[in-house]
Amino acid sequence: MKEKGLFDNVGKDLSAGLVVFLVALPLCLGISLASGAPLFAGLIAGVTGGLVVSWLSGSHLSVSGPAAGLTVIVLNGITQLGSYEVFLLAVVICGVLQIALGYLKAGIIGLYFPSSVIKGMLAAIGLILILKQIPHFLGADEDFLGDMDFFQPDGRNTFSEIAYAFSNKLQVGSLIVGIVSLAILVLWDRPFMQRIKVFKLIPGALIAVLVSIGLNLLFQNSMPVFTIADTHLVQLPDITSAAALFNELRFPDWSAFTNPDVYVIGATLAIVASLESLLSVEAVDKLDPHKRRTPNNRELKAQGVGNMVSGLIGGIPLTAVIVRSSANLNAGAQSKMSSFFHGVFLLLSILFLTSVLRLVPLAALAAVLLVVGFKLTKPALYKTQWKLGLDQFLPFIITIVAILFTDLLKGISIGLVVGVFYILKANYKSPYFFKRDSSNGQETIHIKLSENVTFLNKASVALTLEHLPENSDVVIDGSQSTYIDYDVLEAIENFKTVAKEKDIRLTLRDIPSVSTIDMH
Repeated sequence: MKEKGLFDNVGKDLSAGLVVFLVALPLCLGISLASGAPLFAGLIAGVTGGLVVSWLSGSHLSVSGPAAGLTVIVLNGITQLGSYEVFLLAVVICGVLQIALGYLKAGIIGLYFPSSVIKGMLAAIGLILILKQIPHFLGADEDFLGDMDFFQPDGRNTFSEIAYAFSNKLQVGSLIVGIVSLAILVLWDRPFMQRIKVFKLIPGALIAVLVSIGLNLLFQNSMPVFTIADTHLVQLPDITSAAALFNELRFPDWSAFTNPDVYVIGATLAIVASLESLLSVEAVDKLDPHKRRTPNNRELKAQGVGNMVSGLIGGIPLTAVIVRSSANLNAGAQSKMSSFFHGVFLLLSILFLTSVLRLVPLAALAAVLLVVGFKLTKPALYKTQWKLGLDQFLPFIITIVAILFTDLLKGISIGLVVGVFYILKANYKSPYFFKRDSSNGQETIHIKLSENVTFLNKASVALTLEHLPENSDVVIDGSQSTYIDYDVLEAIENFKTVAKEKDIRLTLRDIPSVSTIDMH
């Protein structure tokens, strides 16, 4: 079947790009604010992710922009280097290093994350989105919309923030707007609505946002007590002209080129941003209904160019971001054009729509993210993982809990350790075929080694040999093996002595001698 071109689904991609733009706008602003960077820097990174990275990346559905996972590194980097302009030089160096990693084919690391861990990451992101959006939904959270860490800047955590919202700060106006927006989004996805052509063309998120603006204007004019506070509306810097836009741009301080701290921070950003990007595209590929795969090395190069461009014109570092990518997929995106369109909308909003966007309640955007979160962490996903057995379910559920109570990279690392344990366990179980043969009237134990026997199999082979019965005939057959690790050969060599002591008649077939290997 012929693959569709970039412009074959412009309608769906334009609609999805608009939804992603609505989600990305407050995230870009919030992340730059939390990073201690100029507010405009997050928008620059978002526009760069949409207009530059989308074209260079081989991913069809991922969306790039500023990431919540980098906020601490960015904040500490700006503080340590003493100025934002010096930090921008570190962002440029980060981009250069990512391009180098792409050419060195370091992207292969993305293929080594177990499926159960990636699915756990998606489910955890879904849960975090739901838990984090509840306070915004209620108009009670002063932290930025994109905050994903368990411990928050205001001193509370994910759970205590919800309790605080219900007990102290609930805004009835935000709650009404949130409920109405959520109802529109849920209704819009119903099959009977999607059968109507006009409803398929217009994204539900846009209708929810427009209705939310109308409701708040109604509150202002008729029911002031329900009016949503300015702190719970989208905040945008005041850009009224091209000249004002240019004045907001910052540029790297090239005089800091000899400062070693710049390179340390640049390298740190490159490693963390590359890992986040590889994890995100791997997760999005699993969600892609067409099962398309992203070339990981190309992704590293694309992210590197994106970070170079962002740093050169004053933006904070960017990565492929799972929240925006999930919103993109759920909105019906078909190709990378949706990510490009979201970048176009971000740029146009900066230039022409500031006054309108300042009217958008965060409660409406929280409703959009609540729907995205639910689709990522559906109960059916947990049932499926449970049916696959403990070796799939435990890494999955431990990854969820770890991400929920720490952050994305720490949680993934913990899940990866658990996943590797089960991989080691599987290797421990199956390095050979074990068979008892009594066809000649005397029982013979055949141990036929598998094609590749690595050091991971040493424990299994050694324990099996140790428990062989005394006074038996044993054949260890390596005729089907293309590789037997030295550690395993040493264990077999040591067993020769034990076999004599236990009156075991041992026959070795195509098993290299350790002494021969030592000579070479």
